[in-house]
Amino acid sequence: MWLKYGALDYKECIGNDLAIRPMGGMKALSFVKLAKAKKKETAWLSFIIYKSKAHRNEVNKKVMKDPVMNDPKWQNMPMPFDMKRFAYGGFKVEIGA
Repeated sequence: MWLKYGALDYKECIGNDLAIRPMGGMKALSFVKLAKAKKKETAWLSFIIYKSKAHRNEVNKKVMKDPVMNDPKWQNMPMPFDMKRFAYGGFKVEIGA
């Protein structure tokens, strides 16, 4: 849906190598621990790439107005994940190729 309205890229990624290994003595927090994943659960990471924050806002506005997003048949459908462990945010590239 986001690509339909102009996002540059969209990914949904399932964790497949989430074990913590030593990194030069630094302590790290695993995605599994961060998500408070239980046995037989794994962490997912999704991201969407936009040209800018303004572009993100423009695309998201269009997505939210799409009839599919407002179809009454989805109104009472339970979420496929625990929203208490869901995180959302925007990031700005600081170093990139």
